[in-house]
Amino acid sequence: MWAFKDRFDTNYSFFLHGLNYAIVIMAIIWINHFILIPSFFDKRRYFLYTILLIGSVFIGAYLKAYEEDGWYGIYKVIFYLIYTTGAGMAAFFLRRNMIIQGENAEKGKLQKEMELNYLKAQVNPHFLFNSLNSIYSLSRKQSLETPDLVMQLSELMRYQLESSKKETVLLKEELEFIENYLLLEEKRLSKRCTVEFLIDGDVLGLRVSPMLLIPFVENAVKHGAQSTIEKSTIDISATIKNATLYFCVENSKPHKVSSLKRTGLGLENVRRRLNLLYPNSHVFEIDDKEEKYHVNLSIDLSVSILEK
Repeated sequence: MWAFKDRFDTNYSFFLHGLNYAIVIMAIIWINHFILIPSFFDKRRYFLYTILLIGSVFIGAYLKAYEEDGWYGIYKVIFYLIYTTGAGMAAFFLRRNMIIQGENAEKGKLQKEMELNYLKAQVNPHFLFNSLNSIYSLSRKQSLETPDLVMQLSELMRYQLESSKKETVLLKEELEFIENYLLLEEKRLSKRCTVEFLIDGDVLGLRVSPMLLIPFVENAVKHGAQSTIEKSTIDISATIKNATLYFCVENSKPHKVSSLKRTGLGLENVRRRLNLLYPNSHVFEIDDKEEKYHVNLSIDLSVSILEK
C-alpha cells in the first residue's frame, strides 16, 4: 500500500483507505473463524464451507474495489484477501491445536492421577486383609503373641496411611516396611517356612512409589507358605547399583497345587502402577516353574516420577 501512496491526495485519505482494507480483512477473518469454521468445517461439511468462504472473499473484494478499479481491482483484492485469510487460518488452527494438546495433556495427567489413586486405594484393603488373616490364625491358637502382632500391624497400617498421601517415599523406609511385614508373618509361619531378606547397596537418598514392592512379598507368602503345610522357603533380595533397584522374590511352590495358575489383585495393580509411573525405566519378569515362583523387578530410581 505504501507503493501506491502517491495516488492519494492527502495522508488522511491514504490511511482511511488502509483502514477500510483492514476492516474488510478483519470482517472476513472473523466470519471465517467464528461462523464458517464452527458451523461447517468442524462438522465436515467441507464443500459448503469452501463455497461460503469463497463467496465471503468475493463479496468483500467487490465491496472494497469495484467502485474504484472495477473487475480488475476485484481480482487483485481477491488474491490479497485469500493470502491474508489463509495466514489467519494457519494461525487459528495452530493456536487451536496448541489448546487441544494442552487440554489433552491435562486430561491425561488427571486420568493418570485418578488411576493411581484408585490403585493405591485397592492396595490398602488388600494388604490389611492378608495381615488380619495372619493374626486371626494365631488368635485361634490362643497365641500369647497375638496382642503384640496387633500392635505391630497398627504400626504397619500407620506407615501405609501416611505413605499413601505421598508421591514417593524413601526406599529405606519402604524396605523397612517389608521387613516388619515379614517379621509379622514369621510369627505364624516360622515352624514351616524359612524367610530370607537381604539388602545390598546404598539406599540413602533414593525414593520409590509407596507400597509398590509389598504385593510381591504378599503373593509369595499367600501362594507359597500359606497355601501348604509342607516346608517352604521365601527368598527376597533388594540390590541397589547405580541408582537402580533390583528386587527379587522367590518362593517355593506346594507340590499339590503346582499346576495352578497364580492370579492376584496385588500383582495386577503393581503391574499397572509400574506402567504408569515407570513406563520406560523398569523391567518386570516372572519365571513360573514347577517348584519355584520367581519375580525379577528392576527400576531406575535416578529419574523422578514427576518428570515422567
